Amino acid sequence: MSDAQPDKPAEPLERSVPPDELDESGQFSDLDSEDSGGYRDQIDRSRVFDEGLKILAGWCVRLLVVAVAGYAIWFLLKQFWAGVLPIVLALLLCTVLAPPTAWLRRHRWPSSLAALTVMLGTLSAVVCLFMVIAPDVARQSTTLYYQAFDGIQRLRLWLQGPPLNLDSEDLDDAVNQAASWLQDQAGAIAGGIFSGFSAATSVIVTLAIVIVLVFFFLKDGHRFLPWLRRATGRRVGRHGTELLTRAWNTLGGFIRAQAAVSFVDAVLIGIGLTLIGVPMALALAVITFIAGFIPYIGAITAGALSVLIALVSLGFTEAILALALILAVQQIEGNILSPILQSKAMDLHPVIVLISVTVGGGLFGIIGAFLAVPVAAMIAVALRYVQDMAMLRSGERKTSDIKFATNAGIWTGRYTEEAGKRMRAKREDPPVVVPDQRLAPVTVTGEDTTTLLTRLNEATSTLTRLFGREQHK
Repeated sequence: MSDAQPDKPAEPLERSVPPDELDESGQFSDLDSEDSGGYRDQIDRSRVFDEGLKILAGWCVRLLVVAVAGYAIWFLLKQFWAGVLPIVLALLLCTVLAPPTAWLRRHRWPSSLAALTVMLGTLSAVVCLFMVIAPDVARQSTTLYYQAFDGIQRLRLWLQGPPLNLDSEDLDDAVNQAASWLQDQAGAIAGGIFSGFSAATSVIVTLAIVIVLVFFFLKDGHRFLPWLRRATGRRVGRHGTELLTRAWNTLGGFIRAQAAVSFVDAVLIGIGLTLIGVPMALALAVITFIAGFIPYIGAITAGALSVLIALVSLGFTEAILALALILAVQQIEGNILSPILQSKAMDLHPVIVLISVTVGGGLFGIIGAFLAVPVAAMIAVALRYVQDMAMLRSGERKTSDIKFATNAGIWTGRYTEEAGKRMRAKREDPPVVVPDQRLAPVTVTGEDTTTLLTRLNEATSTLTRLFGREQHK
């Protein structure tokens, strides 16, 4: 007799399932357990990360496209700045001259005559103002030079005496360094003033082009929007009409509000400097008015110039009085005039204004600093318009909730609102219902089918092994 044991049945390759994993009905208890049975309502985390990366990549591509487009616009502006500058300056002037021209046109004046009359009246006022200022500046400039020299000498003597007792050689070195710095800054300032006009043949040519453009803009500007609607079609033309009208109203409101604020500042500072006895008070008032169109930086520059002239011409006490006057006027402007006059014209945070002036001045000199705030206001208008259209399409707002500037804008608002309703009705997802897995049937996906087949194979192998053992016994 052979001692060889009878061959045992081959173990199945599948994993055997312990009996404790089977419930009383013979089903797999782990399928309904809290830890393993919830896989039906879960997805792989890699898919979650994959979707997140797709969204991030999409936004990165969009931002890259916007950055490239912005750089292209900036590059083209740099290349064609000589032609763009007269157009921009003419548009800014038209924001002030267009209302009286439109008033004359409504009173049956011909467009050409109305534009020419307004331009000649404005030019006459500017020429008269400079004719009043020029003699005063020419008469007092020489006196101011000698007063400045005398003031510097007195300042040196004061520094050499008690309590400072500074050495004369140290003062000479400091004065030389200050003079060198002022020369460098003067060159930089001069370069910044004329950097916007450097691409043009001369300032006179640029001004001539501006005057011609202003005339034609005033004469035929009211025909532009109808032509735009005919050229681009009704839908695009109405969007363009609303957007350009908003931009024009914002730009005109800003220029007129800033002109009013600057005029009040110039009048108050001019009267105060005259009472103090500062020379060239009228010229300083005009400089204050012009500098007022550059927010923050312009007021500081004009005020510093007034205090400096008061210091070198009259003395320390009068300079302190001039400084107190300028600070008081600036407080009146910042707390009373600007909130009242500019609140409706331009809704920009002071940080945005300051950054715009800094960037514009760095790129295009003083002309860039002057144009920075209007450009920022135009960008803000475009962004608000896009936001309004997006909120109408998403259903967050209605057409009646938005203040449109034109009838074309009301039409675009209603059309966008209806398009949003159709889009939401088409793409609206059904409500998500989470059924009870023990009571309601479960919808089986392809992934769940594969898992169930694997479980079925394991159960079959287990049953085969169990029946094999019973037969062996």
